[in-house]
Amino acid sequence: MKIVADENIPRVKDVFGTLGEVVVLSGREIDAKHVKKADVLLVRSVTRVDEELLSGSRVRFAGTATIGVDHVDIDYLDSAGIRFAAAPGSNANSVAEYIIAALLTTSLRKDEPPDGRSIGVIGVGNVGGKVVEKAAALGMKVVKNDPPLARRHADAFFRPLGEAQKCDYVTLHVPLETGGTDPTYHMVDEAFLEAMRQDAVLLNTSRGAVIDESALKSALERKRIGGAVLDVWENEPSIDAELAEPADIATPHIAGYSLDGKFAGVKMLYKELCDFLHVKPQIDVDALKPPPEIKQVVVEDAPDRLRCLQKTVKSIYDIEEDDRKFRKMLSLPGPERASRFSELRKNYPVRREFYTAGAVPGRNLDREIRGELSRVLVALGFSSHIS
Repeated sequence: MKIVADENIPRVKDVFGTLGEVVVLSGREIDAKHVKKADVLLVRSVTRVDEELLSGSRVRFAGTATIGVDHVDIDYLDSAGIRFAAAPGSNANSVAEYIIAALLTTSLRKDEPPDGRSIGVIGVGNVGGKVVEKAAALGMKVVKNDPPLARRHADAFFRPLGEAQKCDYVTLHVPLETGGTDPTYHMVDEAFLEAMRQDAVLLNTSRGAVIDESALKSALERKRIGGAVLDVWENEPSIDAELAEPADIATPHIAGYSLDGKFAGVKMLYKELCDFLHVKPQIDVDALKPPPEIKQVVVEDAPDRLRCLQKTVKSIYDIEEDDRKFRKMLSLPGPERASRFSELRKNYPVRREFYTAGAVPGRNLDREIRGELSRVLVALGFSSHIS
C-alpha cells in the first residue's frame, strides 16, 4: 500500500510506515501525478483535496491532520467512495493558548489588565469553547455567539452578534462557509467593523476569508477599531503586507502549530486509517513525542498580576517572537514574501502546550497573590499549581 503524506505531519513515516510505503512531500507540491498510484493521502491545510487532485487515482482514504476542512471537497470524496477523516479538536488547545498569549500581550501594551474586560467569542466549537474557559479564568466577561449551536441547544448563554461586537475584544473561531444558513465568508465587513467599539481589538485565528481584508485595512487606517491580532490571511501565502503592518500582532497561520496539537492530529488519523483497514493499531503515537525542554516554570514576582501572568505564559510560548519573525518578511517583494511565509510555517520551531510544564513559585513571589495565581495558571492549563 502506498501512502502519500505532507512532510509537515510529525513522525509520519514512523507512525504510518507500519501500514505501507510512505512518500513525503511538501503540502504545496502534492499534485495529481504524485497521488495517481497512491492508496492513501494524508495532508494538512495547504493541499486542496478535490476531483482535480484525485480523479483517476487509486486513493480510497484521504485524511487531514487539521481541524479545518475547507480545503477538502467532501461531497466529491463521498461521490467517489473515498473515506475521509479529519482531526477535529486536535489543535484547539494550541489555538486557545495563542489567544491567551495575545490577550496578555496586548493588555500589557495597553496597560489594561484583562480581568473585568469583555470578550466576544464568535464560534464556540472545539476552539471557541476552550477560549471561553481560558478567558473566563483571566477574569474576563465572556459573550458567546454561535447561531448554529444556539438553535441546537437553546442555550440562554448564547447571545446575539450585536452583543459580541460591543466587547473590548472580539475573537473569531468559525469555519469558512460560503453559503447555507450561516455563511461566514467576509462576515467581518465594513458594517461589522462599524458596529464594534472604537477601542476594540479584533482577533482572527479561524480562516483569512472570514474577514474582508480591504474593510479591515481601512478600519485600522482610520482607527475605527483599536487594533487587530491576525494569524490567518485571505490569500495565503500571498499575504497583504499593508494589512499586516498596522496589526498589533501578525503571525503566519501558526496558532494551532503546537507540537502537542500536531501529534494529537496524527493520533486521530492513525486510528481512523487503522479502522478503515480493519487492523489493530501497533504504534503508541504519544510515546513518539519528545520530552519538553521546559518542564518547570518559575513564577517570579512582578509589579502586578498581569505582568506575572504574561511572563509565565511567555516562558512557554513567546508570541512576540513569532510576530517579530513575521514582520521581517513584510518588506520583501510579493513572490519572496509568499515563499518566506511558507518557510516560516514549514520550519516552525517546536512549541509545547502549557500542560507540559509545571508552575512553581519563585523565592520573591508575593505570598498574597500565590493562591490567585495558582487558580488562574491551572485554569489556563499549567500542569501543577503554586502552593
